[in-house]
Amino acid sequence: MITEVPADHLRADALTPVMPAYGSGSLADLLPSVCAVLGVPGSVDVLGLAPSLDGVDRVAVLLVDGLGAYQVPVAQPYAPILKDLAAGSRSLTAGFPSTTPVSLVTVGTGVAPGAHGVLGFTTRRPDGRVLNHIQWKDDPDPREWQPVATRFEAAAAAGLGVTVVNRPEFDGSGLSVSSTRGATYVGASNIGELATGMLAALAAGPGIVYGYHPDLDHYGHGDGVDSDRWRLAAAGVNDLLDRLVHGLPPRSALLVVADHGQLNVPASGRIDLAENSDLSDGVVGVAGEPRVRYLYTAPGARDDVLAAWRGVFGSQAWVLAREEAVARGLFGPVVPSHLDRIGEIVVICLERAIALAGGWEPPTVGRLIAFHGSVTAAEMMVPLMIVR
Repeated sequence: MITEVPADHLRADALTPVMPAYGSGSLADLLPSVCAVLGVPGSVDVLGLAPSLDGVDRVAVLLVDGLGAYQVPVAQPYAPILKDLAAGSRSLTAGFPSTTPVSLVTVGTGVAPGAHGVLGFTTRRPDGRVLNHIQWKDDPDPREWQPVATRFEAAAAAGLGVTVVNRPEFDGSGLSVSSTRGATYVGASNIGELATGMLAALAAGPGIVYGYHPDLDHYGHGDGVDSDRWRLAAAGVNDLLDRLVHGLPPRSALLVVADHGQLNVPASGRIDLAENSDLSDGVVGVAGEPRVRYLYTAPGARDDVLAAWRGVFGSQAWVLAREEAVARGLFGPVVPSHLDRIGEIVVICLERAIALAGGWEPPTVGRLIAFHGSVTAAEMMVPLMIVR
């Protein structure tokens, strides 16, 4: 039971819809631009990083999970280093859905989700089962499910050192193979090990070092953005950034980004299809996550399900047929073999609302406080902060 949700102090425009800026200013453009600056053949500096990285031959990219552009000001009282880093920074968009597995593979491959095929927190497999990309191991084979070469592979082929520093338990997971294959994996269990591993890899020679820090997102989900434990996690981000900024070796730069933001959702905004027969009738499969729900329908039931969900959610969500969601460019161009991974109906929550799927997902999901995945600015906009 959700009894209290902390205020997250987001700006008034936090719920404004933002379309992903593939090819001009999205997470898909980050590593191709870094690779171009470092001389990797075939790479294009879409983001125009060259002036900021002039004279640099090694780049560290730190991805702080959940530190969206709209969360940076909320975190600054507990991570004061962010105030300096944010000065002169810019924002990128996540891909869609704005959720961790989609964003991590979008960063690693340098292409939009429709091309790489990791199209949600969970998606449907050809056999009808649902694949949770966070819990994914080796079924299906990550190289078949996500066949696009990573930018780490391209950088390594060009003779650069390429290192990923991440939690040891993620080494060899389906998501890691899909997003960072081609890089040397270094396990880091805490902030100190993460900073040490990244700095050591930078000092070793020219190349790309990629680090991942999950704590802010974890405590946002569990306790809410700007909760006590979220604030402690923000202080941990401050410690990590302080170590990295003051330990950068010569000819190096640090780029700080995120995979998405987060939005606290009150009890009044939680709609569960298990408690509403208008929503559950005609639905034979559910995937996605609460802010972006994928629905799979019984034969001939799609139009009725569309009408029912639009009637219940009203202005709180875009309820789109799959072909309309694809035509809007949310995923970028979608490879035909990836289309069935997207629900026949895509429900995109716009206000402080979520679509819970009782009976289809663990009940713990409904006890979370903060969510992401949708197209609101609070979820889609991520910072790009550069330190020399």
